[in-house]
Amino acid sequence: MVDVQSANQPEVFMENNDLGTTSTGIKPNAAGLLCYLVGFVTGIVFILIEKDNKFVRFHAMQSIVTFGALFVLQMILSFIPVIGWALIPLVSIATLILWIVLMIKAYQGETFKLPVAGDIAQQQV
Repeated sequence: MVDVQSANQPEVFMENNDLGTTSTGIKPNAAGLLCYLVGFVTGIVFILIEKDNKFVRFHAMQSIVTFGALFVLQMILSFIPVIGWALIPLVSIATLILWIVLMIKAYQGETFKLPVAGDIAQQQV
């Protein structure tokens, strides 16, 4: 019998303990969470120190692409009078929500791929 509910679930590695090992000695799901902790900064740190684990490298690269782009967007908006200044709080709230969701998904062992940034990250890993 086919379990329809599990067929629609995103890929979760923790159930099978398929996350492998990391070269840093940190559990892969914790390292994935840490990739997002300080935005693109920790993404850069983990892409440089993690050489083996594709799960961690994916989350590090996705963090760099996503939060790097959002950082640049906020910098550009700060130079646009009125409209840009009005959009900055909305972008900041969206960034906060995205940050929390990505950390939770990484800690759960999911390779949660964002539409554009996830594709770029997957190509680079």
